[in-house]
Amino acid sequence: MTGKSTGEATEQWSVGQLARLANVTVRTLHHYDRIGLVMPSGRTSAGYRVYRRSDLERLRQVLVYRELGFPLEEVRALVDDPATDTVGHLRRQRELLVARGRQLAAMVAAIDRHLEAHKMGIQLSPQEQVEVFGTDKVGGEWADEAEQRWGDSDAYRESQRRVATYSRQDWARIREEGDQNVRAFAEAMAAGLPADGPEATALAEEHRQHISRWFYDCGYDMHLGLAEMYLADERFTQTYEKVAAGLAQYIHDAILANAAARG
Repeated sequence: MTGKSTGEATEQWSVGQLARLANVTVRTLHHYDRIGLVMPSGRTSAGYRVYRRSDLERLRQVLVYRELGFPLEEVRALVDDPATDTVGHLRRQRELLVARGRQLAAMVAAIDRHLEAHKMGIQLSPQEQVEVFGTDKVGGEWADEAEQRWGDSDAYRESQRRVATYSRQDWARIREEGDQNVRAFAEAMAAGLPADGPEATALAEEHRQHISRWFYDCGYDMHLGLAEMYLADERFTQTYEKVAAGLAQYIHDAILANAAARG
């Protein structure tokens, strides 16, 4: 509990109270006392340990260094360094924690990349991914687009079930079919064929069936959602604009026309 002496207010804690305050075990505090790392400032008349504010600060320093991975002997040398005061310890610990944060962030990013690969059912090496997709981004453009918009939907979960079984050859076939469809759209646009004409809408239907065949049942409403995304999201717009200027709009319009005619 907190007690106050006459004149100067002094906070003090029993070993159990300090353990709860610092979120450590009483056994840990007993061990730190035995090895002289964090010792109580005093004892009660009955011999019980009494810890004060300076003990709490030393314990905080010890726990941060321990969390950073320092062994106890190194921790002792750090906290006993006469050239480093409390502010010095705080600055040093902050620098170490920031550095550790960068390392952890890099680890998280690496884990996210692995999770993405497993989630999409990709079991390819980085070199194989580049060979198949022409990029280090796994999953294929249609699957990525589905995740952006319908990641929590039954359709997206169905795509995960399917792609988990696909081989490198399957992914190569998916990529080739998708690329062929895009090339055909570009050729139709270059030939001046209207986006709502029979040739372009047939390609839009082929595009929809490609998604349904390989990933999930892509109904016309869902296909319309993808078409809107091709214009609303710059990442997806550029997928087509790199092939031909205006292609994203052309494919968007063809999908809308196809849905209106067939949906």
